Amino acid sequence: MTSFPSSAPSSLRSSAPRVLGGLGLSFLLVLGACGGGAHESEVHEGSPAAQQPAQSQPDQGQAAPPAQQPPVGGDLAPRSSRGETVTAEPGMTATASSGITFDLPDNWQQQPPSNNMRMAQASLPGPDGTQPAEFTAFFFGPGGGGGTEANLQRWAGQIAADGPAKRETFDSHGLKVHWIEVFGTLQASAMMGMGPGTDQPDSGLFGAVVEGPGGPWFFKVTGPRATLESNRVAFRKMLESVRVQHSV
Repeated sequence: MTSFPSSAPSSLRSSAPRVLGGLGLSFLLVLGACGGGAHESEVHEGSPAAQQPAQSQPDQGQAAPPAQQPPVGGDLAPRSSRGETVTAEPGMTATASSGITFDLPDNWQQQPPSNNMRMAQASLPGPDGTQPAEFTAFFFGPGGGGGTEANLQRWAGQIAADGPAKRETFDSHGLKVHWIEVFGTLQASAMMGMGPGTDQPDSGLFGAVVEGPGGPWFFKVTGPRATLESNRVAFRKMLESVRVQHSV
């Protein structure tokens, strides 16, 4: 689950908890090179997620959604990696089929995921009218999405950097977190929907891989440099809030 409490990292709370939909175990992110990583451009073709067999077709001839992915417009309650429904605690928002939860800052605008590869999505405000940045979270199940180092390198490769990438590894409530940040020109992607259509100078990327109990989670932020720099502390606090959320 992903919870967004009222404490700093200002959590995305509402009068009633907001529940984010669960993704299938096909994390096709890596935050893997921040710029696509858990990539909707985030899937490594050789990864376990990319090699999963297709779901069987129902009698009606329509493709059945993955076991942990609710039908479009259907129940958005998160499910554990065992298929159990995960209940959000008061004041929290759940996202996960992996059994982790995390707190989004209050001033990040939570959004419905724009595609079924995303577990969570939010818009980060920029200073003094600067364009917002985009936060996305991905989960593909055990071994899904490729290795940690491959994803970090891939994200770094999505930016024509104007300086060395910064990396850090730390523990969050017993979970290992690997974080990379890089600034420069966010490069255009030839794949529609996988990145900007043209090069975006003076941009940045935050990418993180969290080694969760049900498989790795991938977190990524891309956008204007000023927007990322003004949200760096909030992003770090969000990562520090990641913790195991047991199913009920």
